[in-house]
Amino acid sequence: MKKILFALLSFAVVTAQAQTADAVIDKYTANMGGLDAFNKITSAKMTGTFSSQGSDFPLTTQIFNGKGMRTDVDVMGSTVTNCYFNGKGWKINRFAGAPTATEVIGNELSDFKAQSSLANQLMDYKARGHQVEMQGEENVDGVKAFKIKLTNKDDGKTTTYFLTIANYTLIKSVSSRAIQGQDVEVETYYSDIKEFGGVKFFMSRSLKIEGQEFQAINFDNIELNVTIDEKIFDMPK
Repeated sequence: MKKILFALLSFAVVTAQAQTADAVIDKYTANMGGLDAFNKITSAKMTGTFSSQGSDFPLTTQIFNGKGMRTDVDVMGSTVTNCYFNGKGWKINRFAGAPTATEVIGNELSDFKAQSSLANQLMDYKARGHQVEMQGEENVDGVKAFKIKLTNKDDGKTTTYFLTIANYTLIKSVSSRAIQGQDVEVETYYSDIKEFGGVKFFMSRSLKIEGQEFQAINFDNIELNVTIDEKIFDMPK
């Protein structure tokens, strides 16, 4: 009996280790609704709150799928805006030294570009020219997960994704981000999956540095295939 049990356990371990990055990504993508379904969506409007330092602020994100993204956060009478469209980006953030529209370049532009597609960059990494590498398994808060590293073709930046072994659900990603002039490692935790129009979205994201949450995004509603005026992506002069 012990030999049989050991053999079963060994088979389970081998099966998990034998998973390739593509196999895991394919199952994750299928669970979220499929890449084709995401690509058929023309646009989206997401509303909710942006939380930081114990305060909640109204948040609106508008996405022209694969082409443009604009996020506006109302903070104490001012609007913080991040925007991207067809290879160019700009931002307005008086709290970060950009009181007027300022062009975005480098890693920040790559981040904005990634946000302009409704499908996670892991789902269609091949089409975007990125590279992925399976890095084994790791426990995330007691949950066993596959660990996949993605290298961005545009800037060489890496993002590590963790997807549960049990059901191929994305639960965490880790990447570096420039904050106040310093590159820091940011952990993003994903939760509260909801379905809209046949595809699924994470309604909540918690961003942490050294285990401490410094930002959170919680969406209340997502509208798909809405009319978006392309002029909202124009950089103010």
